[in-house]
Amino acid sequence: MEAKFIALLVFIVAYVLFVIFPQKRTAVALSGSLLLVLTQAISFKEALMAVNWNVMGIFVGTLIIADVFMQSRVPAYIAEIIVDKARNTAWSILFICLLTGFISAFVENVATVLIVAPIALALAKKLKINPMNMMIAIAVSSNLQGTATLIGDPPSMLLGGFAKMNFGDFFFYKGKPSIFFAVELGALVSFFVLYFIFSKHKEKAQLVPVEKVRSWVPTILLVSLIILLALSSFLDTGFSYMAGQICMIFGIIALLWEKFVNRRSIVAGMKGLDWDTTFFLMGIFIIVGALSATGWIEVLANYLAGLVGGNIFLGYTAIVFLSVILSAFIDNVPFLAAMLPVTLIMSSKLQVNPALFLFGLLIGASLGGNITPIGASANIVACGLLKKEGYPVKFTDFMKIGIPFTIAAVAAAYLFIWFIWS
Repeated sequence: MEAKFIALLVFIVAYVLFVIFPQKRTAVALSGSLLLVLTQAISFKEALMAVNWNVMGIFVGTLIIADVFMQSRVPAYIAEIIVDKARNTAWSILFICLLTGFISAFVENVATVLIVAPIALALAKKLKINPMNMMIAIAVSSNLQGTATLIGDPPSMLLGGFAKMNFGDFFFYKGKPSIFFAVELGALVSFFVLYFIFSKHKEKAQLVPVEKVRSWVPTILLVSLIILLALSSFLDTGFSYMAGQICMIFGIIALLWEKFVNRRSIVAGMKGLDWDTTFFLMGIFIIVGALSATGWIEVLANYLAGLVGGNIFLGYTAIVFLSVILSAFIDNVPFLAAMLPVTLIMSSKLQVNPALFLFGLLIGASLGGNITPIGASANIVACGLLKKEGYPVKFTDFMKIGIPFTIAAVAAAYLFIWFIWS
């Protein structure tokens, strides 16, 4: 069997298995990558080159910083202050969601949920209310705002790496408002959805302060990292190496801080990181790289461009809402990785600014995961925490919040991107 068909077969089988066995996604991705190399559908050198090591550096480095930031208890401390100052439970929940969104713009979504969850659960126990809706709101808020910046979540990192976008480009790209503002408009509209859901909670929340900040150093490290990433935009204009190196250096500094100041084992700290997603990303890079190297990406792009003809609005709409629907049930990382080169070729054939399709793809793929409890890793973690507390989450429970939240956020961001970038 020739390399072209081996690459396609491995890709299809891998994606089917991602849907059927989401817990085994890393094993599937790595096995598929190994099979591609062993069958010589892609050489070992090509496989290494297919991995975007700059993105991997950003991901691993920010994972370490996020873990140390969480251990410092600063986010939980801030959350308690917010709850104490809010005039009633509804606003406490909404402020916790806003805090979640703010943290998630700079810290990976799963880590964000783990940071904020203890406060939400403590509030629910204090007021003797079911924490389910609150935890679901935290998960979807995290997923939404994780899209806003380069370091917020893997899909944003993938887009940044593919389109050579630096940290600043997520705010203003080629002189125009970029992803950040589309996401914030979506957040503003979806905030009213959450307000409607929680407005019945009029009681005043009173939490007994229990959190004590262990150290402000991790917060200083995180803020310094964000500033340096923004400055690196001017030095590494091609987004080829510097952002990943900066994140890794700060990750090492954070590990050393934990080792020598907090006496925490470096090995234990490293073991606690999300290596599952790390190796999953590497496997996906190789599988999609093989698909691209053997010409299938261009075939798919030509087919989609043929379907929409010369209608740019139809093409844009199809990309956004197809992404929303598919990402509700399959992992958005492999989907986005496969579709990024497709949208670039489509935009070239339709002679449209590639940012229109690329940004639309990111919005659809990232926010579509908010529809179901299996659409994003943060959702799975939130549901796992609820189950542990004795509140198992059904699909319908999640979708009661996920669907209206997603429709509101996607519609606003979709229109914003079209009017700015069409």
